[in-house]
Amino acid sequence: MDFHYSKQHLTPGEARLQRRLEILPGAVSWASLVTLVLLSIFLPFTAAIFIVAFYLCWLLRLLYMTLFLVLSTIRLDIEKKTDWRTRIAGIDALTAHNGQTPPASKDILHLVIFPVVKEGADIIGPALEAVARQNFPTRQIMVIFALEERAESTVKQDVSAVTQKYAAHFKDCFTVMHPSGIPGEAKVKGANVTWAAKAAAERLRQNNIPFEHVIVSCFDADTVVDQNYFACLTCHFMVEPDRLRASFQPIPVFHNNIWHVPGFARVIETGSSFCQLVEATNPEKLVTFSSHSMSFQALVEVGYWPVDMISDDSAIFWKCYIHYGGKYRVVPMYTTVSMDVASSDTWWRTVKSVYKQKRRWAWGVENFPLVMRGFLRSKEIPLYQKIRHGFKLFEGHLSWATWAFILSIIGWLPVVFARKEFAASVVYYNIPEIANTIFNLGFLCLAICIVLSMALLPKANVRFSRLKKAGLALEWLLVPVSMVFLSALPALDAQTRLMMGRYLEFWVTDKRRTPPPP
Repeated sequence: MDFHYSKQHLTPGEARLQRRLEILPGAVSWASLVTLVLLSIFLPFTAAIFIVAFYLCWLLRLLYMTLFLVLSTIRLDIEKKTDWRTRIAGIDALTAHNGQTPPASKDILHLVIFPVVKEGADIIGPALEAVARQNFPTRQIMVIFALEERAESTVKQDVSAVTQKYAAHFKDCFTVMHPSGIPGEAKVKGANVTWAAKAAAERLRQNNIPFEHVIVSCFDADTVVDQNYFACLTCHFMVEPDRLRASFQPIPVFHNNIWHVPGFARVIETGSSFCQLVEATNPEKLVTFSSHSMSFQALVEVGYWPVDMISDDSAIFWKCYIHYGGKYRVVPMYTTVSMDVASSDTWWRTVKSVYKQKRRWAWGVENFPLVMRGFLRSKEIPLYQKIRHGFKLFEGHLSWATWAFILSIIGWLPVVFARKEFAASVVYYNIPEIANTIFNLGFLCLAICIVLSMALLPKANVRFSRLKKAGLALEWLLVPVSMVFLSALPALDAQTRLMMGRYLEFWVTDKRRTPPPP
């Protein structure tokens, strides 16, 4: 479908619709929170009924997520032992015998793009080294550093040094300089990687490499891939029937500097990995997040990544989904890509860095008005799919911005503001019991998360004492505070900015690989 996935160059009618849809998520989030507060003050009995119902819904979702988190973690552990090269050889043999359509593995080329603006050799070096050490022929890998023209000279020198060090490992390894101030572009990652992808397309044409044999992986500069990543990706690409209309999503973990960050940052980023593990169990609703891969043919056909949006990782999925009339999907891959936890040189600056990163992630709400406009225009996407995806997108951002506030603060207000007639009722005395029962079950789920987090975390460079390990487990008691101030609040902040028309600018996450000074 011919739909311009952007808020620029709209007709007056489209601009009005876009603006109303931008207001909707923030307005509903604020209305939900304010309404519950007012009900708790003036109609505590009514508020208590709503909150108890909310608690029950929250518990059911928590139990659901915990169950599938366990299943997904088990599968991740099993997939680590898979011999992907043997699987690929088997597929090659089968397709050669039957004359089927998947390209031979030797004909598949991986295009890897690393956008760089302020990351030095300590960040991009390990990322490229991980690609060079793949359990896959690295001569079938082309690496591009998408370097911003505005980057400091030291960054440019580091990129040049790292490129020269590892260039011999790959089919090609080069740098593409993205000019500043191109009309229609914002200072966002999507503009940088799009410029690099267009340069790659020209080079592929010159070498007569068909786009349908190329898989492009857009990684953050700090992404360290698992040793089997490209073998796993190649296998999934070959067995996927509609491989040219699919993205491939690994499990993101934040392990690069996990032992060098404060406990609150470690817990909240482990929680982010858990969310992606749960999402992977439902491929029909899965959306690309952070570092991922896709068919280069599809990328070219849809016009590359948006050049004026912050949330390019999820935006490219929606852009493809609308362009292909709903015939586009995300294939989960149970292999990991490791990235940095947002960190800075002091504890307080790390708090601010984590907050800004979560607000940038929550700015994915900018996709909602564009997706809804695309759905309204599309006659190819089934109505059921529009409702299902639209509801999940909206409800996901609403829950992100409100649930932690209701659970931690607002849920207790009806008891605090209870009037005499309510205080004498059965409901008043039962609310604490109901809440305690629900939270006890919640703590059981939390205990499971603690066990899984200890299994998921990489081995530390030093051996921890039992007391230290107990301290790592107790860090999870920070969840209620972290979820309010470093998850829900940034999400509400992002929605409020969108609602008020105060559009967010791209912020590059601070990355630090060494322990901050005491």
